[in-house]
Amino acid sequence: MENVRRNKVVWTPYLLIFPAVCLIAFVLIYPLGKVFYLAFQNYNPTKPYMNGFVGFDNFIRIFTNKEFYTALGVSVKWVVVEVGLQLVFGMVVALILNQKFKGRGIFRALTFVPWAMSGVLTAVLFSLIFNQHFGVLNDILMRLGLIKENVAWLADTNLVFGSVAAAELWRGIPFFAISILAAMQGLPGEVYEAARVDGSSRVKTFLYVTLPMLKNTIVLTTLLRTIWEFNSVDLIYSLTGGGPIGKTTTISMLIANQAIKTNNYGYGSAISVVSFALLAVVAIVYIKASGFGKEED
Repeated sequence: MENVRRNKVVWTPYLLIFPAVCLIAFVLIYPLGKVFYLAFQNYNPTKPYMNGFVGFDNFIRIFTNKEFYTALGVSVKWVVVEVGLQLVFGMVVALILNQKFKGRGIFRALTFVPWAMSGVLTAVLFSLIFNQHFGVLNDILMRLGLIKENVAWLADTNLVFGSVAAAELWRGIPFFAISILAAMQGLPGEVYEAARVDGSSRVKTFLYVTLPMLKNTIVLTTLLRTIWEFNSVDLIYSLTGGGPIGKTTTISMLIANQAIKTNNYGYGSAISVVSFALLAVVAIVYIKASGFGKEED
């Protein structure tokens, strides 16, 4: 009887988490495995007679295709610009919201609004702002005398990247602001009191006290945001579809175009596998280089 009870106690936790494990396997592991499987296949639902195993042909096509390297360059530029600016502006917003002033709670709540909006809804909002004929941005600039004719913000090859980046920046700042603000709330007040006693200025206190204590938070948030921005597709797809002439075609947009427009799921899956490998390498190197989780001496 004692052995039976002991076995029951041991297996109970596993039985309780079994439904959750099945759900994770269904929504995560199976699709991931399916992508790796299709990466070695020629799979086009509209041309079933051509489907079949092709080995590494899809990967050879990727690394011999100029389109992939162009999209990779756009992705790197997109991630660097977005993550860098979101971190800077998010830090500024967090520092402001960390101060005591009247109505602080309301402003903190409003910070969530852009983050709560979906990428498609944000795209609709900014498509109205950037519209060449009746957009509010052109109207404001015309009234201020800064432009003499309407600007095609989403059609001009020199302006489209910055325009789409501005829309994503507006949506991404709250993530850093909220995360950094939450971390600031947990910082010990004694350290700041000691800094004031020593005559440290606000700038020096921020550089030598606040930033070092926020290191792990900054590393984690920038890593997460790098992954999310690299895989971002909803806003870009809704605003430009990757155009004009590939100026906003990131790796994720290239995958989406291959899957949705050409139905070439095998080639698209192969690009996804390469993208997964690149992100895994970047994440490992970044964590190692940043010393994430290690206590400072």
